[in-house]
Amino acid sequence: MYNYPDTTWGNIMVRFVTTLLAAFVVTLGAANAQSALVKRGDYLVNGLLTCGNCDIMDKAFSGFLEFDEPPFKVTAPNITQDKETGIGTWSAADIRKLLRTGVRPNGVTIATIMPTGFYDIITKKDMDAIVAYVQTLKPIKNKVPDPIYKMPQVRQIFTGAEKPYTEAMFSDRLKHGFYLATIAHCMECHTPMEKGVRQFKTRLGTGGFEFKGPWGVSVSSNITQSKTKGIGAWTDAEIKRAITTEVSKDGRKLKPPMGFHYYSTLTAEDLDAVVTYLHTVPAKE
Repeated sequence: MYNYPDTTWGNIMVRFVTTLLAAFVVTLGAANAQSALVKRGDYLVNGLLTCGNCDIMDKAFSGFLEFDEPPFKVTAPNITQDKETGIGTWSAADIRKLLRTGVRPNGVTIATIMPTGFYDIITKKDMDAIVAYVQTLKPIKNKVPDPIYKMPQVRQIFTGAEKPYTEAMFSDRLKHGFYLATIAHCMECHTPMEKGVRQFKTRLGTGGFEFKGPWGVSVSSNITQSKTKGIGAWTDAEIKRAITTEVSKDGRKLKPPMGFHYYSTLTAEDLDAVVTYLHTVPAKE
């Protein structure tokens, strides 16, 4: 520690050192906050959001899976930071806009296979975390085919998810569970469609979608509280086991594309909250 004489120069040096230390503390705090955001984003992107189900496979978020459906023929896009074939030129605002509205920076609506209609509910903090994490993805050059839209893409917002939640709402376990199950877009696969529209109001959670893949053909289950057709007779432990280890109540091994290994990363608190919400889904045969 230096002893400066009580002079103008000494006072200047004291102020300089004090200012420098304050700047260091602020910078360190900002770095820690950014690190916490990225960690939360990692938890969400590689967990509940199951982004890797379509975008990772063996190409580390650079696009892979193809969807050839009546409304479109699209390939999961490259979401790495590659500037030519990925989203390396996108700003944080561009990424938020896509997740909040389903619209790319060029004004084109993304194919509805991307469940952006479930993302309006995402809190500001979680949205910042998702964006922060995505912007850390290593650039990988992988050009995927341009999308082919066979009809207009109509974005359908999930009932109850029309606006962002606040962090304070997480103190209510049921609301927290609804939030988590929504951003995990559980009802995208588990609610039937009629004429291209999911029947959230009349057939929520009744299942019935067929999914073809390397695993063969799987059909989404009824996850309502029906005791005969759904999961109304399942215990909490049985629901948790099915979600995280792909083993049904009767011991059967369940099939993809349910993201079991992603959901296995959930904290005990988050998993409890999801189960709490599932117990409230009205029973339907």
